[in-house]
Amino acid sequence: MSFSDRENLNTRSELRERIIHTACELFTANGIKCIKMDDIASAVGISKRTLYEVFDDKEMLLCECLLKLHREMDEFFEEVVQNSTHVLEVILMGFQRSVENFISTNKNFFEDVMKYSKAYEIVLKRRECDASSTVSFMEKGVEQGIFRDDVNFEILNRMLREQLNMLINMDIWKEYPFLDVYESIIVITLRGISTTKGAEVLENFIVEYRKKRNKLETNIK
Repeated sequence: MSFSDRENLNTRSELRERIIHTACELFTANGIKCIKMDDIASAVGISKRTLYEVFDDKEMLLCECLLKLHREMDEFFEEVVQNSTHVLEVILMGFQRSVENFISTNKNFFEDVMKYSKAYEIVLKRRECDASSTVSFMEKGVEQGIFRDDVNFEILNRMLREQLNMLINMDIWKEYPFLDVYESIIVITLRGISTTKGAEVLENFIVEYRKKRNKLETNIK
């Protein structure tokens, strides 16, 4: 491969990443349906023809955006795991990160993604992947004295997944604030499986978390 070929390849790769980054920002801030390929091309500063040379259609670009968001979450968890003292700390940091994402993401994004079959399949596969590693992860909490040893984590995991699916697929979040329902599901579940030691960690976290959430919601408004 010649130098000019490598340079062109690098330029195209950089453009591709710039498109994905810009599309992610537009989709999460406004929802997916209302954002057109024209909007993305304009925000990147390229022609629509150039955009279609990189991505065949909007759904292909959306899929890449979802994969990017998943990679960022994986990187976040890798860092948290390395610096944490027990599994509950990892879970709570992940919960806080997801809340921050929910606050900064337009609610239409979560509804719209289900209308794109290939993109939604990526979301479902991610949930399955997360679920398969959750049980063994939570069982470590028993060894650490954080979670109770009389909990069937297979059953718990199935129930938790169904509750989260309900949150996304039902209209309950239209009657109550989305984050209030999400918080109730996670916090009540963790309270139920925590030992005295774990419960103390959880309650201390909740006090600080709610302060941060109120500040974040105020800043968004």
